[in-house]
Amino acid sequence: MTDKQLLEKLSGFITPNKRDLFDRIAPLRTRHVTVVMEDIHQSQNASAVIRTCDLVGVQDVHVIENRNKYTLNPDVTLGSSKWVDIHRYNKADENTSGCIEYLRKNGYRIIATSPHGNARTPEAIDLERPTAICFGTELDGLSPSLLEGSDEHLRIPMHGFTESFNISASAAIVLYTIMRRLRSGTIPWQLDDEALLTLKLQWTRSMIQHVDRLEERLREDHERENDFH
Repeated sequence: MTDKQLLEKLSGFITPNKRDLFDRIAPLRTRHVTVVMEDIHQSQNASAVIRTCDLVGVQDVHVIENRNKYTLNPDVTLGSSKWVDIHRYNKADENTSGCIEYLRKNGYRIIATSPHGNARTPEAIDLERPTAICFGTELDGLSPSLLEGSDEHLRIPMHGFTESFNISASAAIVLYTIMRRLRSGTIPWQLDDEALLTLKLQWTRSMIQHVDRLEERLREDHERENDFH
């Protein structure tokens, strides 16, 4: 049974409304832009970033846990974490390098957010290549290793006395601006057909209780039908 055939079968076990939502929302998702959060310790802000990613269509979030364990606040995420892929890096004492290595291997430019220095703004940053936008802690920002190892720095212009936005506000401003640019431009930012199918299958599976047992039964039925013919 192909993934396409499996999706068709499983779709019969979710509501038509959910099927329509998946068909409408999946083509609006992107992996051309991804988000990195390094050592975020305030769960409400970290959770707000997940919600923002869902709302603007960013499918992947990479979470680095060196000193602070990443936790979700369900009152803030409002279920958005179910629809966004969260990749956690927490197996080593220092996890930043592992995350960056993974992203570079997959073709991403590393963009570090920082209020200091001569950095580009979200309106001006180059988006031709896949782009990973990195956000740090509310107090200290990104680690020196990530700042030094990034390809470029990004800043949000500010005109007040305080030095920076908090991470949830920064992520909302940056991601909304970047995604608006992509959607109105010519850069190919959308998922290909195979990735779309995989994503819709993933979402559909998440809606069905005991989906593994159901899939096993559907595959067995499919094999019997093929043997019969």
